[in-house]
Amino acid sequence: MGGSLFSMVWLHVTSHRPNEHPLKVAIQRRKQAPTFRHMCVYEQRLKRKVEIYIKQASTMKKKLVVIVAIIVSLLLTGAVYSFVNQQDYSKQIKSVMDEKWAEYASDNPGFNGTLSIRIISSKGDFFVTTNQDSTGGNVHFRGASTTKTFTAAAIMLLYQEGKLNIDDKITQTIPGKDIPYVPSSADYAIPYKENITIRQLLGHRAGVFDVSNSPIPENVSAPYAGVVYTDYIKESAPEHNFTFDELVGVVATHQLAYFAPNEGYHYSNTGYSILGKIIERVSGMSYSSFVEQRLLQPNGLENTYFPSLGNDRQLPAPYAKGYTYIEGELYETTQDNMSPHIAEGNVITTADDLCKWAKLLYSGKVINSNLVAQMTDVKATGEEHKVYGLGTEYAEGLGFGHNGAHAGYMTVMRYDGENDIAIVISASVLNADDLYSQMDVMYEIGRECKQILGYST
Repeated sequence: MGGSLFSMVWLHVTSHRPNEHPLKVAIQRRKQAPTFRHMCVYEQRLKRKVEIYIKQASTMKKKLVVIVAIIVSLLLTGAVYSFVNQQDYSKQIKSVMDEKWAEYASDNPGFNGTLSIRIISSKGDFFVTTNQDSTGGNVHFRGASTTKTFTAAAIMLLYQEGKLNIDDKITQTIPGKDIPYVPSSADYAIPYKENITIRQLLGHRAGVFDVSNSPIPENVSAPYAGVVYTDYIKESAPEHNFTFDELVGVVATHQLAYFAPNEGYHYSNTGYSILGKIIERVSGMSYSSFVEQRLLQPNGLENTYFPSLGNDRQLPAPYAKGYTYIEGELYETTQDNMSPHIAEGNVITTADDLCKWAKLLYSGKVINSNLVAQMTDVKATGEEHKVYGLGTEYAEGLGFGHNGAHAGYMTVMRYDGENDIAIVISASVLNADDLYSQMDVMYEIGRECKQILGYST
């Protein structure tokens, strides 16, 4: 029999048109009775019709109640089935997490920290953690280089609005303005400046030396030669306020570069510092203000922040304490000065927010699908198992997104568009001795969780 239960109920309730209502017809005939005898007959017929109608109405009401009860029962059964399924999935996910994480810890004596996973999918939304005391997916942590997805999205949004062109050289004039993308000052007189494009910066193919990851060459005449510049400064001034100008200025002062633009791939935080400067000059706003007003607020990311001051070292509550594992010892490293990492690694977020962001960004809800396609057009980097697009990495079986690693925290953020599933795996511990082994086990857990939910990897 065709039609849904709802349409059947509606058909049953509305099967009598108003002008054919049995009670109304009987009353109308009563009015037309010409004689007393006819009146008596009509009164008897009317009484009988009223009795029949009441009986029919009662039966109809009972039928309606039964049908409604069936509908409610079916809905409740589906809800209960879904709830039971989700609980079963959660148990299986936790079992895999606990087993894999414990196995990894046993291979690294003294290694310890919370691992959590947040999933948004058609099979349900899940938050599972190894920490029994966790308050859920609203716990803050440092998302580190997942920041680059926000910076890339900000650049692409400005591109979408015609306020910049990612294929422009960084020395060109900003559309609609009379200033170049980067200042003409000595701080930005970096090697190959005239040939670097915004697109190359997004893809780490501009050759910009990274002063927050690479040690300054030994042959440089400076007190920080042989060490990472930002580490050198923070050692004596933990709350020093770093700026884009200062960081890029170190590169310019010593004329440091990995290679000429488009001659190779080298991950560069300082390249993203330049992008942060471009966002500020194009938008007329600070980096943090632009991202907050144009990306966070419109997309409902209420628990994500981009601290910019050297003394803003604590995470907002609730937060996960971060630990760094070095040579078999575990050190708490929750507090930190993130000002040297603006636009490339300073995000503080939650599993809920970051997972939501991954889904929104890569499904074309933040910028248009054509620009998402450009971000996800990943190319080989020359590094084992690594490909990179524009502010976007790709992991086989997990999808597009970005990883983040900072003292005390490691994060994997991915979105698989084919299956419409977003995953964030966050650890409140960083294995500084072997970042990649930790990342690999987090990848493995992510893939197995997808398989538990019935998705291909």
